[in-house]
Amino acid sequence: MRPQIFFYETFVEEQQALQHYLGAEITAEFVEGTIQETRHIEPPAPLISTRTQSIIPISWHSRLTGVLTRSTGYEHLHSFLHTAELRSAKNIACGYLPDYCSRAVAEQTGLLWLALLRKLPLQLKQLPTFQRNHLTGRECYQKTLLVVGVGNIGYAVAQLGIGLGMRVLGVDIDPRHEDVDYVPLAIGLRQADVVVSAMNLTSANRGYFNYPTLKQAPKGTVFINVARGELSPIADLLRLLKEQHLGGVALDVYEDEKQLAVALRYGEIGKEVDELRALGSFENVLLTPHNAFNTQEALARKAEHSVLQIKHFLERGKFLWSVPGANGE
Repeated sequence: MRPQIFFYETFVEEQQALQHYLGAEITAEFVEGTIQETRHIEPPAPLISTRTQSIIPISWHSRLTGVLTRSTGYEHLHSFLHTAELRSAKNIACGYLPDYCSRAVAEQTGLLWLALLRKLPLQLKQLPTFQRNHLTGRECYQKTLLVVGVGNIGYAVAQLGIGLGMRVLGVDIDPRHEDVDYVPLAIGLRQADVVVSAMNLTSANRGYFNYPTLKQAPKGTVFINVARGELSPIADLLRLLKEQHLGGVALDVYEDEKQLAVALRYGEIGKEVDELRALGSFENVLLTPHNAFNTQEALARKAEHSVLQIKHFLERGKFLWSVPGANGE
């Protein structure tokens, strides 16, 4: 008997949280891997849930009734539906989680820029010899923080910056927060000590933080990307680091993450892996495995919101929070 929902990309703590909120009334199965890692030929349930790294086979389009992404971003579902719609007119309900991890991601973002400003990777490296040469860092007080994309996560980042006594500038097409000083990107970049990418990924903004764009920032600027890796090409970041233009880079997201994550888990080699290792070789770079969302508090909210979505879908055939512009919603 097939389960009512099948979860892909679940790590141990997430599965435990989901099972707690699902209870016994909804039948579910879980795997840690992506769809491509499990090599499922047929959908294991009419309703599936993924994160951002699974590639949904086009052949599944006519066999699914719903897809829930356990993420705030949903461009990967748009990509699937755009391709699938060329093959089938069947509607699929698609849901997402609008806001469960804003504070968690904001805190990790602050952790990353503080670590880079204070040269934490180099401090740890020099502990065995107890040397302080070249370890003089910078305080963030009264420095300029530029947040590009002031949505739920971006605004939480901005609030954290304000709390640390930073001057906060924002770039967004919808300047809705009165305590953020909105500016055009070029003006903000020329003043920034720290640049944070927190914007949604669209077909129009891939490569947004490319070499010419970040070159406009002052020498020594720290760049953080907690949004989507396709916004900041690694080759461009490498070039800026080699030229010693950027003072540091921290990434929690990566280009072609679907392929990269699988390659890293299985020890495979390739261009994406080589570029990432080259980036990670710099002493002013921090790389984390798309984990900024992962706190106990956010994980509980994520599981609770996921189960609300699932129950709403099973009762009504649609999601409480539908992916904007998705087919069937």
